[in-house]
Amino acid sequence: MELLAVLLQAAADAGFAGIGAGLAAIGAGLGIGKIGASALESMARQPEVTGDIRASMIVAAALIEGVALFAVIVCLLVVL
Repeated sequence: MELLAVLLQAAADAGFAGIGAGLAAIGAGLGIGKIGASALESMARQPEVTGDIRASMIVAAALIEGVALFAVIVCLLVVL
């Protein structure tokens, strides 16, 4: 019986880790989409600062990707 309880707990942890990894990926996608939309709107309003906006957008997207990757790794570590 105890082995069954351990296996059920491991399966539950794996399921929650998968949900957490999925939420991290969805959050990153929404964040980068918002950055892209805002950057394009800003570039349309002020075309002369396109280079600065693009550089800021790339830095912000990289930071979001880093956080999402960290979250996915933490979720995978829960399983392993």
